[in-house]
Amino acid sequence: MLTFLCKFTVFHFLLISYWLLNYVKSEDKPNIPAIAKYFNTKGRYEEVNPYLTEDILAANGSILQPPSAKCQEMYLTAIIRHGTRYPTTKNIKEMQQLYNIAQHNASGQESWLREIQTQWTMWYTEDMDGRLVQKGVNDLKHLAVRLSKLFPSLISEEKLRGGFIQFITSSKHRCVNSTLSFKAGLTELWAITDKEFDHSVNDTLMRFFDQCTRFVEEVDNNMSAVVEVNKFKQGPEMRRVQEKIADRLRVPHSLITHDMTEAAFYLCAYEFAIKADNSPWCQLFDEDDAQVMEYANDLKQFWKRGYGYDINSKSSCILFHDVFSRLDKAANASKSGQQVTEAVTVQIGHAETLLPLLTLLGFFEDSDALTSTNYATQTQRSFRTSHMLPYAANLVLVLYDCGGGDLRLQPLLNEKPVTFPGLTDQRASIPLYEDVREHYRELLQGCDFEAECQLFKSPAEV
Repeated sequence: MLTFLCKFTVFHFLLISYWLLNYVKSEDKPNIPAIAKYFNTKGRYEEVNPYLTEDILAANGSILQPPSAKCQEMYLTAIIRHGTRYPTTKNIKEMQQLYNIAQHNASGQESWLREIQTQWTMWYTEDMDGRLVQKGVNDLKHLAVRLSKLFPSLISEEKLRGGFIQFITSSKHRCVNSTLSFKAGLTELWAITDKEFDHSVNDTLMRFFDQCTRFVEEVDNNMSAVVEVNKFKQGPEMRRVQEKIADRLRVPHSLITHDMTEAAFYLCAYEFAIKADNSPWCQLFDEDDAQVMEYANDLKQFWKRGYGYDINSKSSCILFHDVFSRLDKAANASKSGQQVTEAVTVQIGHAETLLPLLTLLGFFEDSDALTSTNYATQTQRSFRTSHMLPYAANLVLVLYDCGGGDLRLQPLLNEKPVTFPGLTDQRASIPLYEDVREHYRELLQGCDFEAECQLFKSPAEV
């Protein structure tokens, strides 16, 4: 009897402990969906940098570790994705269709379903069409403040007033408004009310993908270029997710197509990104489902913007050369003892701006291509847009002058140090600028936008 009581007590102690642990976890961050880290390009910046949930203006200067105390940052370029936005018109139409299914076809007594049917309203309207939301305004304001903390000698009131900071943007409203928000973050930080600061619109740089004829014709508008994506949509993993959603809603499987499954995933993602709500729509997915959805979206990005075709990355040649020409100009000014006239370049575009450039530079390349049949073996892949391209994603390149002609270049992605692929020696985190140029010598000597984007070439699969 005593043995039984001991076993009973231990069992219940463990059970209560487990319950308390999970209670504390859920209470600690009750508004964060369990699947939030799988939202691809619809994810919050805070999921990539969780410390920001405690202090949105936190900047960790210790991540910047130049090899010598003599090293001084002399130039910075930041290529930034726009902030959080509304869904596109296409997505909103599909969300409305799913909402109608939940309202008129779904049955069941689950509290989350009752919430969708009686409390949640379809508030997205087609005219929202990808516009920047208030959270997106804040994304860029806060990023501006954090970067000014990380690089106070470059992003400073003196440099801004002196015209040493240049702002360039895509023509899309969400990018223009993100640029205005970034500038507002700085002017509000320094209480500047007596002066406005210009920006230039340059789609040649920030929307190069629209102007690369070969990319548009052979990849972007070519259904055969995404055959792997479509195969996965029709494959067993995705079919199982669709069936599970239909079962949870208690509707015929035929009603939950891939588009409806994607609409449900986006509803969960947008409600969280825009309003910080853990929406009842999130209850349609468990973690296994979310991982399948993440892979489906990564597969699309891989074949349409990443390593799937050579032209995807080569379409960014014009931006690549622009980045290095600005770096060269600053480096040459430093070597000749002249003032660097452009200390900071802020360029704001899209996920489609950043991903081809990251691909061209060799970041996040896996040994095997993503395909419709290797989902199970790609769980540890590097190519993961949830980590790479949340809203306000940014690639920052910082040029340091360490004295005696010793110039070094540090890359940061989403405010975290990264290493240029292929530069693996002990100085790789902040390598010599000349070593970086040598590493990308073939691209610097070639990678001609006009030549690469001519239609006579055929896409080269990886």
